[in-house]
Parts: sequence; C-alpha cells; structure tokens
Amino acid sequence: MGGGGFTMEPDNPALDDYILSLTDGPEPRVLFLPTASGDPTAQITSFYGRFGRMCSATHLSLFRRHGSARSLADIVLEQDVLYVGGGSMRNLLAIWTAHGLDELLVEAWRRGIVLVGLSAGAMCWFQGGITRSGGPPEVINGMGMLPGSFSVHADGEPERLPVWLAAVRSGELPGGWAADDGVALQFAGTKMVKVVTSRPGTAALRVDAVAGQLVRHRIEPVLLGTGVSKSPIDQPVSDDIRELRDLRYGMRRN
Repeated sequence: MGGGGFTMEPDNPALDDYILSLTDGPEPRVLFLPTASGDPTAQITSFYGRFGRMCSATHLSLFRRHGSARSLADIVLEQDVLYVGGGSMRNLLAIWTAHGLDELLVEAWRRGIVLVGLSAGAMCWFQGGITRSGGPPEVINGMGMLPGSFSVHADGEPERLPVWLAAVRSGELPGGWAADDGVALQFAGTKMVKVVTSRPGTAALRVDAVAGQLVRHRIEPVLLGTGVSKSPIDQPVSDDIRELRDLRYGMRRN
C-alpha cells in the first residue's frame, strides 16, 4: 500500500477488508509487525480496533521480546497474514536482520502466507525505494523479494517522486511503481496482478528507464466497493521530469 489501512484511514476499512478477502477460512490469523515505528502502543491498539473482531489478531513486538517462550518461527509461520506497519524503513530492516526475522519472512512468503504492508512496510519487499528515515527523501535498498522499486505516498508526500524518478533514470534503482495513498498493488508470486484503491481519484504509476529516458504507464485502480476501474493501464508516454507535478495532479483529475 502506498499509504492507507487502519493507521491512515480509521474510518475507511476498505483496504483492510480487501486484505482479509485474500485469505481462506472464517477466522484468518493476522499478525501485526509494528517494528518500523518502534512498536508504539497507539498503533497496536488501532490494529486490534480494526482486526480484533474480524479475525484472530495478534502482534509481535521485537522491542519487548523478553519473557516470551515461543520462537519467532513458531509465531510467524502459523499465520495467514503478516501485516507490516509504516515508519522508518532503515530501522525496520536493521532490527529484522538482527533478530533473523527477515529470513523468516522470506520463508513465510514461500509458504504462501499473505504479506501486507503500508509505506515502509510496503517498500521493504522490493529491491528498493525512497525512504525519509533520515529526513530528506533518499534511495534505500529493500529485501528484494519482489523485483523492481516502489515509491509510496505519491500524492501525500510528492517530494519523494523526483528523487525516485532520478534514481530510476540513472539506474540507481530499477524501474517499478509509485502509488498514491489509498492505492495497493497486489502480487501473486513476483507478478503484479491487480491494483485497488480505497480513495476515488487516486492512481499508481509504472516507470521504466529506456535508453536513458523514462517511460511511464499510468494505472487506474479498481475502487474498492465498486469493482470499477476506468481503464487498466494507459499507453506509455515519454517522461519529461519538469512535468512531474502536472502528471501527478492530472492523475488525480482524470
């Protein structure tokens, strides 16, 4: 998710309901990983407020593991959904690596457990993205489970987009996707199969570098609750970086 879900849309459950629709059975097991924000109590409480009545909801605090008798593998690999919160992607990856959780998440993915995240919790699965962990937007490497790069908050934090486009153009990052808040990309294995949104007027963008120039595809998502998208993917257009802001606002108008 470029942004959204219970932490950003407390009155709009559309994305979280969609996540649960990807599981089998009447009471899916959902584990929340709030690592990127330091396991804050408020975020954990919001998670239970959204998921506690709909499924078997639990959370994993790597900052408060003392006294736990169960191994991380036992906790993680018994789930149906692993939901990663937003925050600092740099801190997220460092802490996961220190605990060996990164390897467990790869194993969970191989077993078919649904992996979900927003913001840093979405970028982490890709080869790279644009983080603001240190303040200004900058390139960061991800886990590389999904090919390509991902930039989040395309409409909410537009300062990320020029940095991402420049990195794709230069080859510092591979081509990939940018998503507005409320927009989610669904992957089956390593293939992107669907784009949905909880907010009207939002979109995703696919960008690749070809012979030193950027080629962009605008993707109109399915608006959750309607089953309608205006067009799956527009025709590619050559990039002119000075028109970036116009493109973003044009995406929201169309």
